[in-house]
Amino acid sequence: MDIDDSLYSRQRYVLGDSAMQKMARSAVFLSGIGALGVEIAKNIVLAGVKAVTLHDCKRCEVWDLGTNFFIREEDVHSQKKRVEAVHSRVAELNPYVQVSVSTDVLDENTDLSFLKRYQCVVLTETKLSLQKRIDHFCHSQQPPIKFIGCDVFGICSRVFCDFGEAFEVSDPTGEEPKELFIQNISQENPGVVTCMDSRTHGLQTGQSVCFKEINGMTELNGTTHQVTVLSPYSFAIGDTSSFQPYAHAGIFRLVKMPKTFTFETMEQQLSDPRLLTPDFSKPEAPLQLHTIMLALDAFLEQHARLPNIGCLQDAELLLKCTEEISRTLKNKVSVNQELVRSVSRCARGCLSPLAAVVGGIASQEVLKALTGKFSPLQQWVIQPLQSLPAEEFAPRGDRYDALRACIGESLCLKLHTFQVFMVGCGAIGCEMLKNMALMGVGLSRCSGEICITDPDLIEKSNLNRQFLFRPQHIRKPKSTTAAAASLEINPELQIDAHLNKVCPATEDMYSDAFFSRLNLVVTALDNVEARRYVDSRSVSNQKALLDSGTMGTKGHTEIIVPYLTESYNSHRDPPEEEIPFCTLKSFPAVIEHTIQWARDKFESAFSHKPSIYNMFWQTHSSAQEVLRRMMAGESMEGSFQVIKLLSRRPTQWEHCLALARLKFDKYFKRKALQLLHSFPLDTRLKDGSLFWQSPKRPPSPIEFELSDPLHFSFVVSSARLFAGIYNIPHSEEVRGTKITKCEYLYQHIETDETVKKPDQLQMTVSSEEERQAISQLQKAISSSSVTPGRLRMTPTFFEKDDDSNVHMDFVASASALRAHMYAIEAADRLQTKRIAGKIIPAIATSTAAVAGLVSLELIKVAGGYGFELFKNCFFNLAIPVMVLTETAQVKRTQIRDDISFSIWDRWTIFGHEDFTLSDFMNAVKEEYGIEPTMVVHGVKMLYVPVMPGHNKRLKLTMHKLIKPSAGRKYVDLTVSFAPEVDGDEDLPSPPVRYYFSRERESGETA
Repeated sequence: MDIDDSLYSRQRYVLGDSAMQKMARSAVFLSGIGALGVEIAKNIVLAGVKAVTLHDCKRCEVWDLGTNFFIREEDVHSQKKRVEAVHSRVAELNPYVQVSVSTDVLDENTDLSFLKRYQCVVLTETKLSLQKRIDHFCHSQQPPIKFIGCDVFGICSRVFCDFGEAFEVSDPTGEEPKELFIQNISQENPGVVTCMDSRTHGLQTGQSVCFKEINGMTELNGTTHQVTVLSPYSFAIGDTSSFQPYAHAGIFRLVKMPKTFTFETMEQQLSDPRLLTPDFSKPEAPLQLHTIMLALDAFLEQHARLPNIGCLQDAELLLKCTEEISRTLKNKVSVNQELVRSVSRCARGCLSPLAAVVGGIASQEVLKALTGKFSPLQQWVIQPLQSLPAEEFAPRGDRYDALRACIGESLCLKLHTFQVFMVGCGAIGCEMLKNMALMGVGLSRCSGEICITDPDLIEKSNLNRQFLFRPQHIRKPKSTTAAAASLEINPELQIDAHLNKVCPATEDMYSDAFFSRLNLVVTALDNVEARRYVDSRSVSNQKALLDSGTMGTKGHTEIIVPYLTESYNSHRDPPEEEIPFCTLKSFPAVIEHTIQWARDKFESAFSHKPSIYNMFWQTHSSAQEVLRRMMAGESMEGSFQVIKLLSRRPTQWEHCLALARLKFDKYFKRKALQLLHSFPLDTRLKDGSLFWQSPKRPPSPIEFELSDPLHFSFVVSSARLFAGIYNIPHSEEVRGTKITKCEYLYQHIETDETVKKPDQLQMTVSSEEERQAISQLQKAISSSSVTPGRLRMTPTFFEKDDDSNVHMDFVASASALRAHMYAIEAADRLQTKRIAGKIIPAIATSTAAVAGLVSLELIKVAGGYGFELFKNCFFNLAIPVMVLTETAQVKRTQIRDDISFSIWDRWTIFGHEDFTLSDFMNAVKEEYGIEPTMVVHGVKMLYVPVMPGHNKRLKLTMHKLIKPSAGRKYVDLTVSFAPEVDGDEDLPSPPVRYYFSRERESGETA
């Protein structure tokens, strides 16, 4: 079965093709299409199961408009059944999935045999007694039907899984096994393997590794051994005393072993549940909430309803029931009376962000059930949220009643008036907009607004996760399309959609005045640099920032609140390890090296050189003038490289093929011959060890074979790309063209590349090269080949997702050929594309969960919560693990005993037209009790006492020293102070904002 890579490319890197194919053969029954059910339906349809049956018997109500993003006002007015209202909107998410509906009654009397045609059954909004009955039926089938039960009641939620008594998982973690080089293997019992260069192996005792490419102790090659970890760099593998002595080289790799998981039925699990603990500061909370939710189930069974909103009598009934159930549990837990009353008060309500979190978790469990990929949840995850003080929770008959029941009227109103700036409208951005639309964040009638910006256009691969987009939106802007889709969910929103990057170049648009109007900034970005910039602007303007990100099944959230927490820039991840240039150039050891080499060759030949060529001829428009200046001995940057390109410029498709053929020999034959000539196979280092030993691999020259598909692919893709940059029409038919004996272009093929990287133009040039360049230019001018068209090239920019452009054909074939040349195991096209394109694996389940978590924190920001109630989160749905932690408390820097500041502080000084530098320093001393010793504006030092002439500046006006641009109201200055002890470093201060006049805030320009 073929997988549509243009749609599923990012998800394939998460699940793998085998799991994708299993999904595409599987059917799911999903009951309950409320807030939680529609989230699960969205996620599993986007993922690409074969078929989903949506089951529900309820009709649309006003209430649903604030919880179900696929129900519209006209559905409520016409009293449509919920499942009929959402059916077409769910179905259009993925054309490969068959979506059907059922409105049949599902109760204690229903014949459950119809479930046998499904591989997984998911129940939401279902009574516990019926859940137990259906789970027992599913558990007893052969093979078992995988069962998932999940609920959201106000501020609490639960997910339960039962995949049968023996559920086999092929890949428990989903992590890609690393290959590591071996330093040594001892010849003893047990033999000890040591990693090269003190690399950590990351293994655990009991895991297995396989070996290859070992010299000496060759008995180990191709064998698998269980390990006993001795240190982070070594492990034992059993008896090696009878093997040949280890000589050199060798690689080991973790072997993934299948694992079997055992599940009990829901009936068995109720009194002694296996619970995931998300918040280790509250280890008792999951069991407490499990007890409360069982009491809710009992209340529902007894009264045929949930507790009424804010009803004190119902709360006491629920508390009594909770205490009774608590006594029946195997593990006793104290009853949290305040939590019981909070759950009772809002059990009828629904927090749509909580439904998004639970929907993401439950959907991932569905995919595990269908594929056997990743470790399943064993067997419950139960999440409580902080409760709010009692106030007006009563319903008002509008779309926000479900939210109001959970957070109260005043907090709802705050959300409606919120001014939010969201940067990025990709997968997380779409989910955030959906959550904000359901909660009514930024309503026009309340003077609220959501401003969103994203410069990107929609691609087909986005449709697999960015659920607000459809096929008809491809090549349209993400931001405006997402805004229009959000207004369909909630027409009351006020959304302003931009197509800009947020960066220094757009600071005039996203100025301090712009930020001053905001309540909150949300980042939905996919790169660290942009996050750091938005964070710096948020801190500078003292605005809360909600950041999040995903990679495959992993997700994180970071909550940044003025004066309470550290910022994103307060911590830095370690930099990515770069591949040494000499390794890329001559000594690749692993497939990542050959892929990066191929990517670099693409950039150099088809993007960088054409760009340099164009820039040169834009600067020097006359070839005759360039010749005159060169003959006069003038040095012109880039001229030799540009003249070489001009003199060897092909003019026909056949010339492009010839050039590509010669590149084949240069890269894959002559480079190998040159290396082996310089370093024969028996070359030894000064210490007597072999030069060609692990991790160095000796190359083997490759002879071109037209019949070899890989050789052919390289030449044709290279020729196509050359034709593109030289603006030459290419032919689709190349088999008949002679490309094996053409000597049209280079008389001499340079086999040794310059040590410097291609973007370094300042190269030492010999007098002979100068004469050759002048001769080449003279020849080009005399032959009338220097025309305006020949002084232009068309740079090509790497685009991984368009197979028709042959970019990936070039990179994949070049990497595979170089891998073959160095005896490295080649990667398939999918893996090559991921590494070359720096693709971040992504799946809708983790995106939904992370956006839900962020949206819950958004409510807390609006409510002005204290530090201890904000939570950062890290999760990995594959394992599964979810960890909630307190945010990092802001640190204060001490200047003097009584003076300190944090990253959020900003000192302010107001000046006037005649305000001097001396006045400024006196004002700082008077206002803040400490005298500055240095004043800096950006990179310009305004006052440093030891600098000559700086004391004279004290009499100059601030206006004259800074020279502000027209309309600029203020500048931020860096000020430092003398240390208390001589010899110590100067003391820092927060930024000092200097206003040129008493006017402030209104119309500020950053």
